[in-house]
Amino acid sequence: MTGQADDAAPLTVYYDGGCPLCRAEIGHYAAQDGAEAIHFVDLAAPGGDPGPELTREAALARFHVRLPDGTLRSGAAGFAAIWRRLPRWRWAARLAALPGALKVLEVLYRGFLPLRPWLARAFARVTGRACHTDGQGG
Repeated sequence: MTGQADDAAPLTVYYDGGCPLCRAEIGHYAAQDGAEAIHFVDLAAPGGDPGPELTREAALARFHVRLPDGTLRSGAAGFAAIWRRLPRWRWAARLAALPGALKVLEVLYRGFLPLRPWLARAFARVTGRACHTDGQGG
C-alpha cells in the first residue's frame, strides 16, 4: 500500500466511454466512497487526453491508471491501484498484494481482452445502452 500522502493525491483513470461495459464499471467505481480522489478520463469524449507517455490507441487497447507521481500502471496493476483508493474495494487490493496474485490477475485480464468487444456488445443488447467502442481492449 501507499503512504497517506500518496493516497490523498489524485489518481487518474483512463477508460473507453464508448464501451457500455467500461462505462458501467467506471460508473460503479466513481460512485464509491473515496472516488473523489480519482480523476476519471473518458477517452471517447471530446478532449479525452491520456496525457504524456500514453497514446490514445494504447489507452483504449488496455486499461491504464496514472499514479500521482506520473507513473503509469495498466491491466491488473491498474485495477489494484483503484482498489487501494476505494474503501469497499481494499479487500481486493489486499488479495492482489499477495505473492503471485497480481501475476494471476494479469493473466486473467489478458484472457478477458479478446472477449471484451463481444461482451460489450452483449452488455449493450441486454441493458439497451449504446455501444460505440471500436473493439479495442479495455
